[in-house]
Amino acid sequence: MSTGRPLPAKTRARLDLWDGYRSYHYLEPGADFRDFELVPAVGRVPGSAPVWSEDVEARARDFEERHLVISAHDHLSLRPADPGDFAAFRRQGREAIPYEGIAHSGVDLFFDGGPAAVSMIRSHTPWDWDDAVSDLAMRQADFAHQRLVAPVRTLEDAERARAGNQVGVVLTLESATPIGNDVDRLDLLYGLGVRLLGLVYSESNQLGSGLADTGDTGLTVLGRRALRRMNDLGIIVDVSHSGDATALDAVRRSTDPVVITHAGSRALWPTPRMKPDDVIRACAGSGGFIGVEAAPHTTVTTRHPRHSLESVMEHVERCLDLVGIDHVAFGPDTNFGDHTAWHHTFAPLFGKDDALDGQSAQPPPHEPVDYVHGCENPAEAVGNMIRWLFDHGYSDEDVAKLAGGNVRRVAETVWGR
Repeated sequence: MSTGRPLPAKTRARLDLWDGYRSYHYLEPGADFRDFELVPAVGRVPGSAPVWSEDVEARARDFEERHLVISAHDHLSLRPADPGDFAAFRRQGREAIPYEGIAHSGVDLFFDGGPAAVSMIRSHTPWDWDDAVSDLAMRQADFAHQRLVAPVRTLEDAERARAGNQVGVVLTLESATPIGNDVDRLDLLYGLGVRLLGLVYSESNQLGSGLADTGDTGLTVLGRRALRRMNDLGIIVDVSHSGDATALDAVRRSTDPVVITHAGSRALWPTPRMKPDDVIRACAGSGGFIGVEAAPHTTVTTRHPRHSLESVMEHVERCLDLVGIDHVAFGPDTNFGDHTAWHHTFAPLFGKDDALDGQSAQPPPHEPVDYVHGCENPAEAVGNMIRWLFDHGYSDEDVAKLAGGNVRRVAETVWGR
């Protein structure tokens, strides 16, 4: 990831706070837990990011020093070097957190998707309640033994963390599936720090339909009750993986903004994983936003069939044209590891033969990639999206909305201060 330039002051301060800590090393690696070989948190793929001009780089660094920079959705996970170790790594229930990479990111606040979708600690299927709770609690146990990352439950927490050179992390789940038919479990998730929750993942649950299923009729009666409880608690409602009718129903029934934290425009790339114009408009009309993602083989376009920062930003600009500058954000959906290999490894768990884009329907022809150039991991993605915008003539005011302001507005509406 090195460009030969000196590190920004914010990064230097955060590296001092990090001080070399590795996840769970308050215990004895090899005795108390299996110490897997993990990928490097910085520089896993040399040359994975563009090199920007001095003017763009200087402007971006100044911007990052002055603004609260937010990723609406990433996975702060450090993956095994051998993709074949993924399943055993997950079953141990100690997902490694990439503190060094987080320090290098330039991001002040991450909404962390975490490992709970396919944790499989005790269960052999995704979205088990006990596994989700274990993951949420275990991450916070690790957070408590280091100084760089600060758990965030309010905007005051986020501002306090930034003022102290820390990086704030909001715990989220991509699906409410673990609650089963018990709405009170939403209160428990809130108590564990969850402040944003997806209603449904790709496969339907008791709340509504997922994007991979057919026959979407909107929220169930339980889904309506759960939505109301999320509004009452102050949990942001996310429809990134919900079916279209379920997403529109959620917008109609929610008293708070509804968001899409990580997706793109189906008008540019016609797959179920992308969102149609009416869903994007509806979320924007509720006061929400669409966070544009960059997980491999998702936000591709016909103009840029090889997934890269250019195709990601084409989705950003399409969404800007559709709903305006106040309703678009960055939700890269990246992690520290071989994301493409991870999709292939875990595809069978979701009933898919191929998980290039994390959905059951096959996308249009496109060129497979090992990683997305410019968005390989959370240490690069948001920073390069900011730099792309400056390189293409966007104002500081507009970039401030896309790189955090719009997410912050929704958080303030749903959480208060």
